[in-house]
Amino acid sequence: MVFSSLPFQFFFLPLFFLAYFAVKKRKTRNIVLLAFSMFFYAWGEPVYVLLMMFSIACNFVFGYFIAKNSDDKKKAKYFLIASVVVNLLLLGIFKYADFIIGNLRLIPALSWMEPLGLALPIGISFYTFQAMSYTIDLYKGDTKVQKNIASFGAYVAAFPQLIAGPIVRYRDIAGEIDERSETTDEFAEGLRRFTAGLAKKILIANTMAEACDGILAKYGTGFAGSIGALGMWFAIVAYALQIYYDFSGYSDMAIGLGRMMGFHYLENFNYPYISKSVTEFWRRWHISLSSIFRDCVYIPLGGNRVKTPRWIFNMMVVWLLTGLWHGAQWTFIVWGVYFGALLIFEKLVLKDILQKLPVLGHIYTIAAFMFGWVIFRAESLPHIGTILSAMFGASGPGSALELAENGMLKPAYIFMMAAGIICSVPVSKKIKEFLEKGKKTAYIIDAASVVALILCIMMLAQGAYNPFIYFRF
Repeated sequence: MVFSSLPFQFFFLPLFFLAYFAVKKRKTRNIVLLAFSMFFYAWGEPVYVLLMMFSIACNFVFGYFIAKNSDDKKKAKYFLIASVVVNLLLLGIFKYADFIIGNLRLIPALSWMEPLGLALPIGISFYTFQAMSYTIDLYKGDTKVQKNIASFGAYVAAFPQLIAGPIVRYRDIAGEIDERSETTDEFAEGLRRFTAGLAKKILIANTMAEACDGILAKYGTGFAGSIGALGMWFAIVAYALQIYYDFSGYSDMAIGLGRMMGFHYLENFNYPYISKSVTEFWRRWHISLSSIFRDCVYIPLGGNRVKTPRWIFNMMVVWLLTGLWHGAQWTFIVWGVYFGALLIFEKLVLKDILQKLPVLGHIYTIAAFMFGWVIFRAESLPHIGTILSAMFGASGPGSALELAENGMLKPAYIFMMAAGIICSVPVSKKIKEFLEKGKKTAYIIDAASVVALILCIMMLAQGAYNPFIYFRF
């Protein structure tokens, strides 16, 4: 089940809040949250609910023993290592085993190996990292142990951020797990945020996905000349907007749902497309994932407090793992290495230039992440070359008229692309802040939210294109 579906909107969510607010005790509400989250996950992954329960139980037990041996760091470290091994083993078996086997089979002596054929559990990268961050932060003394397994389970499995993030660290909401308050104002603000995220996903991300997927699917099937450089650039810009509004839209929905329950999840996106360097871009994009890799991998390796060769090694390890986190595919590995190398080059060579020429920095950053999205979107390594060559005219300049005649350049695509570009800069935030200053003007936001919600429901009811990008992760 996904947020952008009618069963979630009209069945799951109303029943959940009826049950949630029908009980008063905090621990009981955590049980309700856990039960509904399990049902939410079981809707699409009935068997893998057991895997999640195993993950919850293991990390709860490891956390208990880490806390119990807090005075004996050596003994506590053994339990921390055990928790990390178990979590990574789960990821390794279900997400990376067939990728490794498939590459080993290329060696003639190992061609006898057979893939396991295991389906990828949805959201396993998110909830595994979330559970693992709990034991790591517990060992470091950054949070206190959770003694109630139902409350811990509600943290790991909470449906708002279960399958699409953000990765919520236990230390950031530890107090709210046991003590939180829900108010009418908080609920209303959460509902507005949820609606905004839903509109991002349904109205912008899905429209851009339809535009991008349509062009890429038709390229090479007799339409290459019609698409050309113009069409391919249009497709990649559409994908850049799709992935941003898909990711940030789900994060907004998760933050909004959390707020409705009294949780205050941290922001996950901060207008990344206005960045003036790739370093800044990654401080603004998928912030929760970046913080995990920074605190749990980069800093333990020595961070930037080491000599340059070691720092380069640390950066490449982090970005290789970042690429692998996104998926067991060579394109993701190349994508991680690409950004790792780019960040190293930026710090060693470009840093002073970018600071002196911010306009140039912004142009460079746009080019950097656009080419990064080509790698990320490509279905294989040769496909990267196909897209790039088309972008630079290998199939001609392309024709806007032919694109339109063949259904690849609809007015809705152009309108939503313009809306997406405008909303990706802080001007939209400033307008919202201006409207919120007055009581009367604040009603405009509520009216806009209602209109957006109606449009989203209409599009879902009509069976509009509604891809789920997180299946790849």
